Amino acid sequence: RRLNRRPPVTLLDVFQEHVRRRPRWPLILFQDEIYTYEDVDRRSNQAARLLARRLGLEAGQTVAVFLPNHPTYVWTWLALAKLGCPMACLNCNVRGRALQHALAAAGATVILSSPGE
Repeated sequence: RRLNRRPPVTLLDVFQEHVRRRPRWPLILFQDEIYTYEDVDRRSNQAARLLARRLGLEAGQTVAVFLPNHPTYVWTWLALAKLGCPMACLNCNVRGRALQHALAAAGATVILSSPGE
C-alpha cells in the first residue's frame, strides 16, 4: 500500500517518522557508542548543510560514497537523501579496474571518501 501512495513513502520518510515518535530510542550500536534517532537526525542535518555549502550539492546530483562500515555512512546517506541527491554506494574494499568501472557506471559528479581511501 505504501508503494502505491503518491508521492510514495520513502525510507527517509519512515526514518523521520521514527525521529518524531521515538527520538531517544537507540538506532545504532557501534562498538561502545549508542546513537539515537535524534542523534542520527541531528548529524545528518549537519552533514547535509556542510555538503550543500562546501560542495554546492543540489538535488539530482549523483554522489559516489566510498566509506567504510561506520555510523558516518548512515548519516551521510541520510544527508544525501535530505538533499535529494542519489547515492552510488561503492564497496570500500574494491580497488583497481573494478573500482574504475563502478565509478564510471555511477556517473557521479562528486566522490565522498574517508582519509586513506
